[in-house]
Amino acid sequence: MSPTPSARRLRLGLPRRVFSQVLLMQVAIAAGVAVLATGLFLAPLSNQLDDQAMRRALAIAQTTAQLPDLAKDLRDTPPSPDGPVQREAERIRKATQAEYIVVMDWRGVRWSHTDPQQIGGIVSTDPGQALAGKEVMEIDSGTLGRSARGKVPLRDSDGTVIGAVSVGIAYDSVRARLIHAIPGLLAYAGGALAVGALAAWLISRRVHRQTRDLAFSDIAALLSEREAMLHGIREGVVALDRTGRIRLVNDEAQRLLGIGEAVVGRSPDEALGAGRTADVLAGRVTGTDLLTVRGQRVLVANRMPTDDGGAVATLRDRTELEQLGRELDSTRGLIDALRAQDHEHANRMHTLLGLLELEMYDDAVDFVGEVVGDHRATAEQVTERIEDPLLAALLVGKATVAAERGVALGVSDRTRLPDRLVDPQGLVTVVGNLVDNALDAVAGKPHARVEVEVRAEGRTAILRVRDTGPGIPPEHRELIFTTGWSTKTPPAHRERGIGLSLVRRLAERQGGSATVGEAHGGGAEFTVVLPEALAGPGPEPAVSTVPSAPQTAEEGS
Repeated sequence: MSPTPSARRLRLGLPRRVFSQVLLMQVAIAAGVAVLATGLFLAPLSNQLDDQAMRRALAIAQTTAQLPDLAKDLRDTPPSPDGPVQREAERIRKATQAEYIVVMDWRGVRWSHTDPQQIGGIVSTDPGQALAGKEVMEIDSGTLGRSARGKVPLRDSDGTVIGAVSVGIAYDSVRARLIHAIPGLLAYAGGALAVGALAAWLISRRVHRQTRDLAFSDIAALLSEREAMLHGIREGVVALDRTGRIRLVNDEAQRLLGIGEAVVGRSPDEALGAGRTADVLAGRVTGTDLLTVRGQRVLVANRMPTDDGGAVATLRDRTELEQLGRELDSTRGLIDALRAQDHEHANRMHTLLGLLELEMYDDAVDFVGEVVGDHRATAEQVTERIEDPLLAALLVGKATVAAERGVALGVSDRTRLPDRLVDPQGLVTVVGNLVDNALDAVAGKPHARVEVEVRAEGRTAILRVRDTGPGIPPEHRELIFTTGWSTKTPPAHRERGIGLSLVRRLAERQGGSATVGEAHGGGAEFTVVLPEALAGPGPEPAVSTVPSAPQTAEEGS
């Protein structure tokens, strides 16, 4: 079959473009409003014209009834076409352009009429109310047709009703006034319709530009596709309007930020609380691939402004990548420790071989005893003060790495930590970050030293890491705990500026704190307090009065 019928039906239907549909609808609305307004104006206008005509007739009748000789002539003369009552009534009718003026006696007999032949006859409509002393306004039909009438009683000098005066205004003249008003009214309505059509065209042009000439079906499809895309991708999306309030947050963003749809309409500060994440979303922190920490998640955020003055921020979860990076760092640290031990072991083997070849057997025995004793002393010094095996192993390994870098890593005499940690891995993370920062701070400096102090007070663990580095300037002591802030060059596999932020968040999540100050004798001293870090109550440990030594790590991890 030919496709012509369907094409014809498409042309006869509504246009598909938004511009055309909006224009058509607005013109139809403007025309409907104009017609409705015209009808609403004409309906009361007809009643108003009727009322004006009746009042005019009543006024003429009242004036006629007040003539001083009219009542006397009605009483003293018979009804006649040439009588004084007829002459006076006709004079007033011609002067006022009324349709008729009828003067009647108390029986309803006409003394005047436009048609002289009707004089002496009974009036065609009931004059009872006027003869009873009441004034009457009405639209009625009589011998001269339909008219607007006014009837008043006619009284003599004593106030006695002796007749009535009835005045009629031709109803055709009232209708003519109404018809005469219609063209002007339609002209006003047409002008209003033209203005409305022009406004509709301008609005439709604006809609045309904003919708890029799409059909409503295309817009609906785009919205459906957008919803499916936003809620299906594994990347958080947060849209903000020009006032900085959230207007859209997809499922992944809700999961990453730990919020719900109730945040729509709020500012980032209201939805997330003050912090770096809110600053990034609000645009107070600029840049690409901005790092931020939300809860236990490490996020990478990018913010792009939109044409309407708002912005769209995307969020990616880098938690697993950061964890892998830190595991890689730990593995590299272990490899470095093993390499350092292997290098040191090779040197000692060469020394021992030389002593044996020189037949210096006693010196060889002393050398071996000294080497074994040094390693054993270091391990025993750590394990007798720190009973947790994970933390003790970490510090023994870090001591080897520190020795290779020319740094003396020691454990404070105040250190006492029982094997009752609730979260050993969390404390290992904190100590590892702080020790690494401290080693970076003092590496290459003369008499470099890092000291670790870990002690328990009841169920609270208190950690201090001191170094002999340059220290942290007072103006940077809060900045170093900010996500993404660092003075170091980041490695290829991950970003800097995360470690110290995680240390503080870990401490604050347990109700504790992480601070930095100046160590005794210079350098930095990091202090981390972890309440409820140990299981079960424990006695306060005996604390030595040995003075504490310098302190740990510089800006950022």
